[in-house]
Amino acid sequence: MSSPFSTIGFIGTGAITEAMVRGLLAEPAATARIVVSARNAQTAARLAADFPAVEIAADNQAIVDAADLVILAIRPQIAEEVVRPLVFRAGQAVISLVAAVDRERVADWIGAPVNLTQAIPLPFVARRIGVTAIFPPDPLAERLFGILGTPVPCASREEYQLLAAASAMMATYFGIMDETVRWLGAKGMPDEAARTYVTALFADLSVSARDTDLPSFAELSHEYATKGGLNEQVHDDFRRHGGASAITSALERVLARIEGKPF
Repeated sequence: MSSPFSTIGFIGTGAITEAMVRGLLAEPAATARIVVSARNAQTAARLAADFPAVEIAADNQAIVDAADLVILAIRPQIAEEVVRPLVFRAGQAVISLVAAVDRERVADWIGAPVNLTQAIPLPFVARRIGVTAIFPPDPLAERLFGILGTPVPCASREEYQLLAAASAMMATYFGIMDETVRWLGAKGMPDEAARTYVTALFADLSVSARDTDLPSFAELSHEYATKGGLNEQVHDDFRRHGGASAITSALERVLARIEGKPF
């Protein structure tokens, strides 16, 4: 599948930009030309060295001028000061990856009648396996992220914000793995063996979650928690000591942040 855009420009050259570029230009390449900013010179130079289709622009306006799709991959703290001075073309496609900033604010910064979509690509798009929430639904954006994995068009801003909050669980997932490996190491297990075991365990659990016929994760949890067994004991301890409530509280706080409320 090829991209519906011949030239894609990225304003901001961080980890997600690099992941998207690598996913788009993996063989078979999905687009003919990608223009990136030089703000992160090391990342931009690495991408240009790895892919002849990547060009480093002199400045951000040059990216807007060159691209038929502009992707705003900027930290929210600096996004407004970066975007406001830029001049966009009427009808130009723009995808905002700016976290915790709603579409209306980004549209105000742009100040032109562009085709603006929001998206939350995850690092896995580098391997074309990422799941990406999109709002509002847009056929061209869905086609683009279909190349990079699985697009999830959201019917409402509220739905999109909920998925944005859920995506904030990634570091916690790896944090649980890290705590388990650290505990094993403290008990004398070599780090490499601990990492190998825990990585395979969590990977297999993710495959089981994806492929199960059970209608809920609660039922899947019950399947893995033999009555009176070790998994049941750990799960009960997790809930008894506030693990479940901590996750719920964290999700509520991050959702409030995404919605622009005190958190």
